[in-house]
Amino acid sequence: MNPAVSAKIDDYFETQRERVDRELDQVLPGEDTDPASVHRAMRYSVFAAGKRLRPILCLESGNLLGAEERPLLRIAAALELIHTYSLIHDDLPAMDNDDFRRGKPTSHRVFGEAVAILAGDGLLTLAFEIIAAPGPIPAERQLRLTNDLAQAVGTRGMVGGQVVDLETTGSSTDPARLEFIHARKTGAFIRASVRAGALAAGSSESDLGRVSCYGEKMGLAFQIADDLLDVLGSRERMGKAVHKDGAHRKPTYPALYGIEESQRIARRLANQACEALTCYGGRADRLVQIADFLITRQF
Repeated sequence: MNPAVSAKIDDYFETQRERVDRELDQVLPGEDTDPASVHRAMRYSVFAAGKRLRPILCLESGNLLGAEERPLLRIAAALELIHTYSLIHDDLPAMDNDDFRRGKPTSHRVFGEAVAILAGDGLLTLAFEIIAAPGPIPAERQLRLTNDLAQAVGTRGMVGGQVVDLETTGSSTDPARLEFIHARKTGAFIRASVRAGALAAGSSESDLGRVSCYGEKMGLAFQIADDLLDVLGSRERMGKAVHKDGAHRKPTYPALYGIEESQRIARRLANQACEALTCYGGRADRLVQIADFLITRQF
């Protein structure tokens, strides 16, 4: 990425992160709200930095297709709650057993496993409460959005991908199974985040199809880039342990294809994602820039 463009995209991400964080501060219960222990744990993990990628993708697809700003921002915040829930549970001893996330001790290390599990449960439930709350978005759009997200993060999406990932760890895999894992564990929720903005806008099926293609390709490219960072990155930049995938023989693109071929696959997917948006011209420039950023990032 051109250094000047990179600086602009960094500024853009920071501005959008601040907007999403202000909304998150409003929708989350206060730390002193009873029962305080679980609410402290929820806020601790939500505000432990983070790129806010999924909310930003929602905001951009919604802006592209004319969604109203206020409900769109509320939906974007709900997406970050779901993402944070998944991270809390992924870090648990029974899962990836990580001690650090985003440069800070993980939730179960600070609050204990029981409260960490319940904090994740609370975040997931609150997200759907927010999305289903009465508001300016017509009820039929809310219903479709709720159904879409539930499928993306359930056993046909993120949960299912995580299960197969756990079952495959330590054994050999093939390209089809690896793509199955990545497309569901990470890709399904990223695709749903892009679709959420379009659904909030009440977009046509053709528009929804185009942004869905973008989200599907970018979701897989993002996970490949994440696999590469585990090999090439550092704990200081990533804010979490690295080189764990190889040590645990997890199914990853670098393990199956090698580093250079994995980079080529990620670039090809990002290009295909952007090609899906060509009919929008310059209106889709930000989504194109995000695609490039996601496969060239260093953290």
